[in-house]
Amino acid sequence: MDIDLDEAYERCRELHRRHGRTYYLATRLLPRWKRRHVHALYGFTRYADEIVDRTEALPPEDRAARLTAWSERFLAGLAGKPVDDPLLPAVLHTIAVFDMDLDDFASFLRSMAMDLTVTSYATYADLLDYMEGSAAVIGTMMLPILGSHDPAAAREPARQLGLAFQLTNFIRDVDEDLDRGRTYLPDADMATFGVTRDDLAERRATPEIKALIRYEVDRAHEHYRRAAPGIPMLNPGSQACMRTAYRLYGGILDEVVAADYDVFVRRATVPNRRRAAVALRSLVTRPGTEVAAA
Repeated sequence: MDIDLDEAYERCRELHRRHGRTYYLATRLLPRWKRRHVHALYGFTRYADEIVDRTEALPPEDRAARLTAWSERFLAGLAGKPVDDPLLPAVLHTIAVFDMDLDDFASFLRSMAMDLTVTSYATYADLLDYMEGSAAVIGTMMLPILGSHDPAAAREPARQLGLAFQLTNFIRDVDEDLDRGRTYLPDADMATFGVTRDDLAERRATPEIKALIRYEVDRAHEHYRRAAPGIPMLNPGSQACMRTAYRLYGGILDEVVAADYDVFVRRATVPNRRRAAVALRSLVTRPGTEVAAA
């Protein structure tokens, strides 16, 4: 690699290390040659997310223009044109190495654009339409890097794992998302439990809100259940990484449950001692061992 590519991969790794602690720890269990490619995908998705979420002070049209300009640089790079960007060379290189499906990236950018204008979702089906691009395709992007003896069979579990991880984040980050003027808990679900957006804005875990969060936690567990069969299908060298990620993200839900479904009292995080224990246990687990659903 030339130095520009090295620097791009390193920038992606730094973004991953700073902002994706759980996933970064899991990635450390991958063979060294695979790690940089995972960092590249994380860097790509994180940078797009930063454009959307860290520029709230700008008018919507300016934020949209920034995302469009960055997307156009990415598309130009895919077309083989020189790219003046600090991290895009890494993801473009990773896409080329693994001959990735470009439709996944188009779907991802579509969902990022939705975040500029959509602040709530009427039903879970509507939310799933958003999550198809923001989460499910991340699983299918990762699959060529992780490798599998049966990629076709592993595809749907990979999608489900992406959905499980993102729904876990939505549950954990209700408070933070409210600060951004968004809710990712479907309106229909809130209505079922007698919860309004104004109720959430009070940041008080009423019995109704706790019942709503319990419902969403159960829904996330169903995605984990559907994802579990895919991990033993991965290449042996990738299984410890994904077992760790699976358990640690599932552990966030355990912390929500331990807080009696109060997502306002503190941000749910897995204690460092448990994180280390999960990683060690994953390392010593024989490849091919079935994964108990989170």
